[in-house]
Amino acid sequence: MGPTALITGASSGIGLELAKRFARDGCGVILVARESERLRQAALDVGQLSGAPPQVIACDLADPEAAAVIYAGLAGNPVEYLVNNAGFGLGGPFSTNEAKTELEMIQVNITSLVHLTKLILPGMLARKSGRILNVASTAAFQPGPLMAVYYASKAFVLSFSEAIAEELVGSGVTVTALCPGPTASDFQRRAAIENVKLVKNKSIGMMTAEEVADAGYQGMLKGKVIVIPGLLNKLGVQSLRLGPRSIIRKAAKKLQES
Repeated sequence: MGPTALITGASSGIGLELAKRFARDGCGVILVARESERLRQAALDVGQLSGAPPQVIACDLADPEAAAVIYAGLAGNPVEYLVNNAGFGLGGPFSTNEAKTELEMIQVNITSLVHLTKLILPGMLARKSGRILNVASTAAFQPGPLMAVYYASKAFVLSFSEAIAEELVGSGVTVTALCPGPTASDFQRRAAIENVKLVKNKSIGMMTAEEVADAGYQGMLKGKVIVIPGLLNKLGVQSLRLGPRSIIRKAAKKLQES
């Protein structure tokens, strides 16, 4: 097998499609996810493409010790590609959403991502070779009333990725933030936003997980710092940069309403 790729949130959606891309290109693949049964099925799918069964680590990144457990599972083997894809959202007013769920969201979307990067990056720097792909969102470019913590968590991922990408210039290691818009996956069900206007609006044009993964994979290999898949998403982000913040907040709230 070729170099190793570690992908979190790899049992479905964008994470699984990224795992398939790495497998097709001859990489050894390590799949991380919290649901053991779905993880086993994902391993079967990926193994058919690579000709070798991928390593699996069943681990819930909401656990503060998760990153350390994953790193220990590597047993010292080098990781050439780190994909921090695991993440989830929750719709509804911040004042009434369950605190436990939102704190777990911060742990998964931010803390575990930072911790895993902190553990794996030194090996990449020592080898002067490696690529990190952090999955953010177009949500990172704006506040998100009725999904306040999720949008804020993705803003962190984008800012963090850009900052360390600049720190690592010339080191042989690159960092890419993948910022997809609405994507057809299980995300909407878990976030309880299946009936919000943003999801139900057909004119927005929801991309497939495969399309998003392909854009992120190609952008990562090219060393791009920010990848925004899809023309509509690119135009949408540009309009956010130009529009008054007060209007952007109101528009975001409207889209998140049922």
